[in-house]
Amino acid sequence: MNTRPQKKWMITIRPLGISCVLLTFICIQKSIAEDKPLKRVLLAGAAAIEITPPLGEMVVGGFVPFPANQIHDPLFAKCIALDDGENRIAIVICDNLGIRREEFDKARRIIAERTEILTANILMAATHTHSATRGQTEKYSPILIEGIAQAVQKAVDQLEPARIGWSSIDEPSEVFNRRWFLEDETLRHNPFGGVDQVRMNPPRGHLSLVEPAGPIDPEISVLSIQAIDGTQLALLGNYSLHYVGGVTRGEISADYFGLFAEKITKKLGQSKASHPPMVGILSNGTSGDINNINFRARDGRRWAPYEKMEQVADLIANRVEEAHRKIEHQDWIPIRSIHREIPLKVRKSDPSLRDYHRELSKKDETDPVHHRYEKIYADRVRNLDLGPNQYEIPLQCLCLGDLAILGIPFETFAEIGLELKAKSPFKKTFTIELANDSRGYLPTPRQHRLGGYETWMGTNRVEKNASEKITATLLEMLRSVK
Repeated sequence: MNTRPQKKWMITIRPLGISCVLLTFICIQKSIAEDKPLKRVLLAGAAAIEITPPLGEMVVGGFVPFPANQIHDPLFAKCIALDDGENRIAIVICDNLGIRREEFDKARRIIAERTEILTANILMAATHTHSATRGQTEKYSPILIEGIAQAVQKAVDQLEPARIGWSSIDEPSEVFNRRWFLEDETLRHNPFGGVDQVRMNPPRGHLSLVEPAGPIDPEISVLSIQAIDGTQLALLGNYSLHYVGGVTRGEISADYFGLFAEKITKKLGQSKASHPPMVGILSNGTSGDINNINFRARDGRRWAPYEKMEQVADLIANRVEEAHRKIEHQDWIPIRSIHREIPLKVRKSDPSLRDYHRELSKKDETDPVHHRYEKIYADRVRNLDLGPNQYEIPLQCLCLGDLAILGIPFETFAEIGLELKAKSPFKKTFTIELANDSRGYLPTPRQHRLGGYETWMGTNRVEKNASEKITATLLEMLRSVK
């Protein structure tokens, strides 16, 4: 007779006992946590995988491609992987002129299969060396894609407890705005039968030079990754300077980006069996209208092949080493990645331009030309007219503590990068151009009104207010995290 009430009593009392035990356990744990907070650990890894194209592939960067016949120095895909315990990201910088989104996305899918990194948490970019080949050819595309994927996979495999820090230093001596106001109208012809207000790369020391059409950004940004014992694992630099060039025709080269990596590795790298080799990386900042030619100078000095490149790499490595000495590394920072797509209209020709190109097609080789590249640009405009009406443009923000790294898929004018730095809610911000895609040049609306090579339809492919839309979107993305 007593069995039923006994069972009932036991059912009632048992949960009460468990609750008391759990409550006591939680209180003890809370007390311990308040006294000794759980130490968070930052993990980092870095790797470099060679992506040198086969000989015979076409070297691009000029108006007329030519085959690669020799390898001067190898090309690499270099990766830094970071993990704050909640989010894992990767930054991949490739020695290439500019890589299409299709190649990058194929690499992302492979990376997603091999690692735990979300595809939206990977920032990929090209350095913009002009002595490399197209990334989308039948022979080279598989090499490039697999190299990117392997670089990320290897960096993830080498993740270890690490510390991180950043700094910057100015070096204005190697950056000059290449767009100039000129008095001589004959130097400002464009390939569409008109006359621009400015010209890219005017004759050096010319008497008609007035002033540059835009600013420069002299800042070298530095991101340092070290093992807990202080061994340098990786260093990412960012400088708003176009390629340097001065290579022998037909030779493959990573340009000053590759030379910098070698030099900074010698300065900071340490050979320790307990750690993988240091990976030095230099990314391209907002350098769409910047090169290292002083157009005021009249010395006319001719540099030997690779001589100027060597000089620039030496200088930048020395300055980065100087900035690196001031970095205070942190054991942990929060990491976030934000990715957003925005639609941009593709530029199309108007009736007057189509009429001009029809008349141009009737000319023979002996007829005088208004501009030597007018037929090349007639083909470029025709391709835009036949192509899509809109591009989906990927924009990215990597937020590492108080540092923001932005990714823009264009050759971006320096004034855009300067505005982003000035208006960013983060203490430190820099931009990597040609990130996640390659869509040509990105001038501002004011620069479009001035004209010049970077604004020509076919060099620039998207609506003329695209820079304003991109800047506003990136700042909104940063504010949403900050």
